[in-house]
Amino acid sequence: MPMKKHTYNFGLIGNCAYLALIGKDTNISWMCWPRFDSSFIFGSLLDRQKGGEFSVRPSETNFSCNQYYIENTNVLCTEIESVHGRYRVTDFAPRFHQHQRNFKPLMLIRKIEPLSGTPHIKVTCNPAGNYGTIKPARVRGSNHIAYLGLEEQVRLTTNVSLTYILDEEPFVLNETKYLVLTFGEPLEAPLITTCEEFQVKTIHYWRNWVKSTSISNYYQSQVIRSALALKIHQYEDTGAIIAASTTSLPEAPHSTRNWDYRFCWMRDSYYILTAFNNIGHFEEMERYFHYIANVSVQAQDRFQPLYGINGASKLIEKELDLEGYLGNKPVRIGNDAYTHIQNDVYGQVLVALLPLYVDRRFIDAGRVESEKLIYHTLHKLEKYLHEPDAGLWEFRNLKQLHCYTFLFHWAGANAAWKIGQYLQDNTLTELAHRLRQEAASRIEECLDPQRGVYTNAIGSKHLDASTMQLIMMGYLDPNSKLARSHLRHLEKELKTPEGLFYRYRHADDFGTPETTFLICSFWYIEALACVGRIDDAMREFEKILQYTNHLGLLSEDVDAKTGSQWGNFPQAYSHVGLVNAAYRISKKIDRPNFL
Repeated sequence: MPMKKHTYNFGLIGNCAYLALIGKDTNISWMCWPRFDSSFIFGSLLDRQKGGEFSVRPSETNFSCNQYYIENTNVLCTEIESVHGRYRVTDFAPRFHQHQRNFKPLMLIRKIEPLSGTPHIKVTCNPAGNYGTIKPARVRGSNHIAYLGLEEQVRLTTNVSLTYILDEEPFVLNETKYLVLTFGEPLEAPLITTCEEFQVKTIHYWRNWVKSTSISNYYQSQVIRSALALKIHQYEDTGAIIAASTTSLPEAPHSTRNWDYRFCWMRDSYYILTAFNNIGHFEEMERYFHYIANVSVQAQDRFQPLYGINGASKLIEKELDLEGYLGNKPVRIGNDAYTHIQNDVYGQVLVALLPLYVDRRFIDAGRVESEKLIYHTLHKLEKYLHEPDAGLWEFRNLKQLHCYTFLFHWAGANAAWKIGQYLQDNTLTELAHRLRQEAASRIEECLDPQRGVYTNAIGSKHLDASTMQLIMMGYLDPNSKLARSHLRHLEKELKTPEGLFYRYRHADDFGTPETTFLICSFWYIEALACVGRIDDAMREFEKILQYTNHLGLLSEDVDAKTGSQWGNFPQAYSHVGLVNAAYRISKKIDRPNFL
């Protein structure tokens, strides 16, 4: 019997202060307050009993649903139809400009509208605290319910009968109702007019943001959705961008590869900054640069692969007593990868600093402040250039001299050389030039001349999808015979018939990888475009689009045999990959595509 395709049937909302996943049944299945990395307040995604619930379900068990975004926004609509009638729940996290600032409160607004018939609905609101160990007391107010015992007061303000909510009894929806959940400061303004005003302003904000996005017509709607998803993964207060909004969604069923991705991976800085640059968004780049600079300055001897959204360096990994997504254990918070040695991070920081000197949108003050950091980082690159590390994929029990790490040593030294040229600093350019040559010589030690392919590490025969970056970052001339040979060998060993790509196929700490990694598929598409195989790149891009969920959202991993989505969701870096791949193709073609 063929395995059933697994898809994450959730929509994502957020306002750069928090994120929430909403199921097609209207339940808030995942939401962490007050920060991205806080305990969930609703977490049935990981435990149906301890995770609480916030739903607007029909009284009948049989119903159909349709979920969609209001065009070019992060405002989500879920329409439910049952025997008694049809209604719509509109969910959004308010975000708009107010008093010369971005207004982004810890506030969730749910608007419930009857559309036809006389729908019978039941509103359930039972938040949880401390990852399900705290069940807050419920206190009835005049027009609200206060939930006590959490970090700060959580309040539900509504024009729905409080009795129906507290007793979890169904009622007839014969007029528009509003639910406003707040953390800390409650809603004291008029309910209906405030909700309507906030919805109009939030829609206006997101549509203006999209209008200011520089993208081609090539699969424009898919790029817009990815850009909107990526935007709300930035924690605006510090500028950090998290890998995903969730923790412990397995890379493959019962693989135990269940990780907490609610942190900022420094080693992915280059790809994130490239994505925001490709869509023409400067503000997000600038905020992320400030985060990188703050973390780098505070770092002691080494830079870590990842940090907390507040720059925290200790992200101690713990296992929680939760049932896990579809029974997949363990459930982890924190991530021990912060202890790993990943030496490509120094090159990532230097490449991230380069736009300060080549992009005229940055003013001189930003450049001056970064000069000490450039020297500081380049000396660290020099110190650790020849040291084995855990590599891009964070092997827990294996250290090697990885080709990918040497590539970022090369790219980082090259960026430092360009900065030295700009500053007319001979000391900097000479040091950077020497390190660039050293890194290149180590990359060449990864070349298997008989096969015409670069392996994952010095002395290894294994191939790794990350080495496609040799082409994409300009180390290999994309028009060269070696670049084409290298790509063909990667295709032969790591590509599936469906166009998906494994990171690698050799065993690691947890066995052989079972699922493909979406970002690698987008790298492949970029590499195809680089070497001039444009038709192949366009065909493969179209194939990958089938692996989104019903709203165009991407997971981390895909099972090539079933097309199932796995891994944390939505995966910001998968959306980064889509944005960058579409940009790379669009630069190579001159005909629009409005599909």
